[in-house]
Amino acid sequence: MEVLRYILTAIFIGVSALLVILVLMQEGKSAGLGAVSGSSDTYWGKNKGRSEEAKRARFTVILAVLFIVLAAVLNINRF
Repeated sequence: MEVLRYILTAIFIGVSALLVILVLMQEGKSAGLGAVSGSSDTYWGKNKGRSEEAKRARFTVILAVLFIVLAAVLNINRF
């Protein structure tokens, strides 16, 4: 059982590092003057679901859920 805790802790640290990196790689929601003038009709605005930014955002959500689940599982014996 102790080996499983070490493995889960290692996975937890890896997920934490990936989550930090992904959050820092994402662009801000108000990316300059284009947001003010309403330039959402651009190619990237129309195809946002297929862009690299959308893939990063989706992967960030998955890692965040995994982070919360692993944190709960690792702390279950401490309550």
